[in-house]
Amino acid sequence: MNISHYDIEIKRHALIRAMQRGITPDIIEATIRGGKIKKHGKNYVRFYQKYKRGTIVCIGELKGTKIKILTITIKLY
Repeated sequence: MNISHYDIEIKRHALIRAMQRGITPDIIEATIRGGKIKKHGKNYVRFYQKYKRGTIVCIGELKGTKIKILTITIKLY
């Protein structure tokens, strides 16, 4: 899946929750641009990348030519 064909929109709630979890915007961008992509269900996609602290997971919804990032979490080791 090539994400360069999609517009990426990060929802306000996802960004606020990421800040509360200690995930900075540059890490979020690096995960979306350079992380691994896995289709999840029919209309959802999951971006993930491993870091020292844990794995950052961004879950987004596919709608036409947009990907809306709904939630951003960290899985600790």
